[in-house]
Amino acid sequence: MISEYGLIFFILVIAAYLSVKLGKLTVIAAITGVCLSLLIFTGAGYTGVVMLATFFILGSAATSWKMNVKEAQQLAEKNKGRRKASQVFANAGVAAIAGLLIFLFPAHTYLFRVMIAAAISSATADTLSSELGMLYGRRCYNIITFKKDTCGLNGVVSIEGLFIGVAGSIIISMVYGFGFGWNINLLWIVIAGTVGNIADSVLGAILERRNIIGNDAVNFLNTLIAALTSVVLMKLNS
Repeated sequence: MISEYGLIFFILVIAAYLSVKLGKLTVIAAITGVCLSLLIFTGAGYTGVVMLATFFILGSAATSWKMNVKEAQQLAEKNKGRRKASQVFANAGVAAIAGLLIFLFPAHTYLFRVMIAAAISSATADTLSSELGMLYGRRCYNIITFKKDTCGLNGVVSIEGLFIGVAGSIIISMVYGFGFGWNINLLWIVIAGTVGNIADSVLGAILERRNIIGNDAVNFLNTLIAALTSVVLMKLNS
């Protein structure tokens, strides 16, 4: 086990270094990412780390995609999408907490692993639907009023963005399937990820637009909602 942790730590350090050099993460964010990844590894092994890496790769690619267009329309994230530590925790914190819970309560490993996947599924769906939906969404609507609204604003969604988000959740569920088997949990992961993604838009429209909470809090809550949704789905199916 020590050798496995040594290997994953080495891999994570290399990945963190490259992420900083490529401008994807700040130094503190990279360190945070390594710590959270180790907790996820504790609970979900290499599969958990691969799910998180898949989210990071897809999210970074989506954020960078057509950056010049986003900047021209003033839709691009600050610092060209370079993530801070708070953003890393907001997206991966729930999954890391579930990994820690597996260490503390190993009897519930099966449940917590699905929660890890659901949280990462939601983070992936949210990032892809936000970053690509603003580019490819033909009609954008406020998720609360269902009236047409400006793409890229908090709480604004499009059909195209929603389906892109579902695709992201499916990819995470596939990674889960390769690691832990092909079963009904894959469906729960996709549904939970989609629920979390929609919850993100609702929270953005109701709370973030009014500056009651920030984007990091919204992202943390959407992954938490997804994780809890997966628990409800599993219990209803048991």
